[in-house]
Amino acid sequence: MASSAVPFAVDRSVPALVVKIGHYPLHHGGVGAIRSLGRLGVPMYAVTEDRWTPAALSRYLARPFVWPTTGSERPERLVEGLLRIGRAIGRPTVLLPTDEEAAVLIAEHADRLAGEGGFLFPRAEPELPRRLASKQGLHELCVKHGVPTPEGAFPDTYADVKAFAASARFPVVAKNREAFERRKKPAVGGTTRIEGPRELMELARRWGPRPGVVLQEYLPREEAEDWIVHGYFDAGSTPLAMFTGVKVRSWPPHAGMTACAYVVENEELARMAGQFVQRIGFSGIVDLDWRFDRRDGRYKLLDFNPRMGAQFRLFESAVGIDVVRAQHLDLTGRAVPGAGQRPDRRFTVENIDLPALLAYRRSGYTTPHAPARASGTELAWAARDDMKPFFTMLARSLRPGAAQLYRLWRAK
Repeated sequence: MASSAVPFAVDRSVPALVVKIGHYPLHHGGVGAIRSLGRLGVPMYAVTEDRWTPAALSRYLARPFVWPTTGSERPERLVEGLLRIGRAIGRPTVLLPTDEEAAVLIAEHADRLAGEGGFLFPRAEPELPRRLASKQGLHELCVKHGVPTPEGAFPDTYADVKAFAASARFPVVAKNREAFERRKKPAVGGTTRIEGPRELMELARRWGPRPGVVLQEYLPREEAEDWIVHGYFDAGSTPLAMFTGVKVRSWPPHAGMTACAYVVENEELARMAGQFVQRIGFSGIVDLDWRFDRRDGRYKLLDFNPRMGAQFRLFESAVGIDVVRAQHLDLTGRAVPGAGQRPDRRFTVENIDLPALLAYRRSGYTTPHAPARASGTELAWAARDDMKPFFTMLARSLRPGAAQLYRLWRAK
């Protein structure tokens, strides 16, 4: 939990809206944002799938806006939906996207959202968030600016996949290539390790004539370490908050979202990340995934999320600044106090860390830079001052299993 006594004052007349596109009701990042600003007295609003999501039941939420979306809607319809919400709030509001689709939509329709909606958000080049969220676009930017990144192939046809399979070094990793397309027609369910040519071609038969995937070099987990960089960059791409940490466990193992992570100071990685963001001219919150490849001693950029990450509450400065607070302060004309990150912090996602822990123990994998212990743990869901999201998460997590047991009982 964040400290209630912070040496800065936010503008409580300016609310914030957590924006999401797509169906993922159990999202702890949105809950973290609601708590982070809500504890400072900022009125908080959120787009939710229904009234019974964890975010909708946070004590710090002034109002949920129930608006189920899929990501397959026309952009104009999504913009109109945001404008309706803006009119209901009735005053300038800071936007906090929690996914790539929302970040891309806001950037590409910035003039209308800022003008008609009165929304406040960092302004980057309209096409930049889409390019960063695209695996191909990010790869091209990394190559252009000399940032190490895994080798990648971007097949446009089934024949391209076949040619790749004939010459590639396996295993490889398949990822969905573009934002929005992963919602409309995902090629894979998530980051997918492919062991050989036969498995690749079997998958490719389902991808259609235009495969929406990137086929990426696999960095062996035995020779790699997963690192996280979160930051907030102002209109001049100057970092007003910068944090680094190490990912200890993810779910699914080694390829999914963060299940457990620690704060670990890494000046070299922070410098690399800051230089890259400044070169491309991005403004706003960033969530970067890096992998340190011990075979060649280089940090390689895997993902650039142009929005807050679900685990952003791992990071907080010595004076209580996280990336969400930094953005709100900056956009409302207030100074962001500088201070180093709080050390010895751990972040745990309760509903996925236990299966992740068991899987990692079976594999014998450990992260060398993970501290033996932490002085403080930030839980994704449970908070003494806001327990309803935790219990709602439990109920929604257990419901599918209970329904399956009921069906089995009825079938007897």
